[in-house]
Amino acid sequence: MIFQLFVNILISQTKAKYYFFFELLYLQFIRLLKKDKYYNPAPLVSIIIATYNRSSILINRTLPSVLAQTYTNIEVIIIGDHCIDNTPEMLKNFPDKRVHFFDLAKRGKYPKDIKDRWFVQGAIPRNMGMKIAKGEWFVFISDDDIIYPHHIDKLLKAAISKKVEFISAAYDTIKDGKKLIVQPEAFHNNNSFIVGGMQTWLYRSYLKFFKWNVDAWRKNWDRPIDYDLQVRFFNAGVRMGFINDIVFYSPPVEGTNTTGYQAALLADKK
Repeated sequence: MIFQLFVNILISQTKAKYYFFFELLYLQFIRLLKKDKYYNPAPLVSIIIATYNRSSILINRTLPSVLAQTYTNIEVIIIGDHCIDNTPEMLKNFPDKRVHFFDLAKRGKYPKDIKDRWFVQGAIPRNMGMKIAKGEWFVFISDDDIIYPHHIDKLLKAAISKKVEFISAAYDTIKDGKKLIVQPEAFHNNNSFIVGGMQTWLYRSYLKFFKWNVDAWRKNWDRPIDYDLQVRFFNAGVRMGFINDIVFYSPPVEGTNTTGYQAALLADKK
């Protein structure tokens, strides 16, 4: 137990220092290279979805909401975490040519503890999705989410207007059977920036060198992988903004009346 704690601290601290120096310097370089072009009013937006054995929900619930966007210049990059159900077969000849499916040759390696696993699962397919995506902006959602039709439209217009590289918003969800709205929250020791959940994000694709950290669960703060990434954005100086508009709905996980880690725990027990 003590040895494992030491290993966790060593890995997380080493990675944190590496990420900080690399990301801080590379952000300045990439900005000079890209020259912060905000003038494109209708850029290609890549929606990246990591999935694992949830073909029915993905195809019948999530994809229809994605393809119903009022903003149509999109590509949908779905990365299977080595699916062993019928997901590859169902997506092989998907009628909308904006949808592209790729399946990893082997499943990502995640921690055994359910909470730690929930914190970081999907990191590896998301990183692969960023390599494949061709858009100027990235959107990340889970394979069971519902994004509202104005999702990309509102985020993109706000990001261009505010001249930010990262923007987030509010969403509604179900917690313990009760519907609630989750506003962007102040997240830092000095409340210096405000962020929303991963599915409310839209950010510049040139930030793809900020990898999703599969070792984020090792940190000594009890937060999942999207918070790890947001803190790294902030520390490196990414220009961040937010709007209070509700842009997606996080429905209860099947077989539960809640979402997030609570739902993952209940689903695992069942």
